[in-house]
Amino acid sequence: MKRTIFLVDGQSFYASVEKAARPDLRDKPIAVGDPDRRGGIILAACPIAKARGVTTASRVGEAMGKCPDLVVVRPRMQTYVTISLFISEIFASFTDQVEPYSIDEQFLDVTGSIKYFGPPLEIARQIQERVLLSTGVWSRVGIGPTKILAKMATDNFAKKRPDGIFELNQDNIEAELWPLPVHQMFMVANRMTQHFVRMGLNTIGDIARLDFGDFKARMRRRMGRQSDIQAGYYWQTARGIDPSPVVSNIRSQIKNISHGKTLRWRLYTKLTDIEVVLLELVVEVCRRARRYGYQGRVVSVGAGETDGERSAGFGRQTTLSQSTSLTHEVAAAAHALFIKHWSGMPISHLSISLGQLSVDSVIQLTLFEDRSRAYRKERAIDEIKNRFGSDAIIHASSLLESGVARERAEQIGGHFK
Repeated sequence: MKRTIFLVDGQSFYASVEKAARPDLRDKPIAVGDPDRRGGIILAACPIAKARGVTTASRVGEAMGKCPDLVVVRPRMQTYVTISLFISEIFASFTDQVEPYSIDEQFLDVTGSIKYFGPPLEIARQIQERVLLSTGVWSRVGIGPTKILAKMATDNFAKKRPDGIFELNQDNIEAELWPLPVHQMFMVANRMTQHFVRMGLNTIGDIARLDFGDFKARMRRRMGRQSDIQAGYYWQTARGIDPSPVVSNIRSQIKNISHGKTLRWRLYTKLTDIEVVLLELVVEVCRRARRYGYQGRVVSVGAGETDGERSAGFGRQTTLSQSTSLTHEVAAAAHALFIKHWSGMPISHLSISLGQLSVDSVIQLTLFEDRSRAYRKERAIDEIKNRFGSDAIIHASSLLESGVARERAEQIGGHFK
């Protein structure tokens, strides 16, 4: 049975939410970021700002240089999450097959909805109207028989059309999609683009028109035998082949639990200051592991280093003798890894990860420490934090100037609530 799938994208989602909340900003160029940090990044920019050269991920200071009258609004992540969930409820009134792809993009399978709400184009228009009236966010809708075609229809065509709707299917894929440069194919970034161009594959159609055996052989010559899976993926993507269904309420097995923080490198030149953040990250990783009912045996540390001119970094891991989610055990391993591999340059980014997970219903006892008691203590602290907030109990070191735990307690995903 031929499916009809939408990929619905909220235009400049964060910026659109802010404009809807503040009508005085309707006709002004706005961007979402931290106005107090000119070195911070722009998370979203409205179409007016984009027309004046402001781009997502550019620095706030750089954006204001291009657009002097730019209004930079501090992000409100909890608000964006709430509105995203509300939009999901609107989608659910059209179909029960809704799969979130990101905070501002969701897949919908409306195959069974057509007899109730009309043809796909009509359903797309109804969705646009409902979302706009309810949230102030303008939606773009890509339509296709597969998720991959719906996604590429949104990114390459619907976002550029005044009505914000485009259908991409096997009838028009050759005329519409195949002439596009290969970097516009889904999941083809700069490095892969360079590989394709050097193979003489400059457009999506150059890949799609090849026999699969020929394409796989070219990939092998360029990237080795391990590229066979990639070859299959890119060849199918170019042809719009994607058997994966729209799956609501996706719950996948957690493979690792991690936490990271971007730092102002000029403030983190000394080990004593870096150790504060290292411990705070371990605390959050272990707390999250216990919340999910996991413990891990592999501890990983990642760090970005810079002195303003040179940049470097490292990522290293160690395997513990036993699985754990106890803060002091993970912290000791993370600290040893960092000390061993840090070059001494200021730190611009720090991350901790706990992997090789197993359920924590059974813990390994030791002769020299009451680990059961340690777990009870940490879970009691977790309960207090869950009830009163992440900063209800913190290590004394987090009160130092280098600590970020209190600031992070006021954020979601590293951004202000």
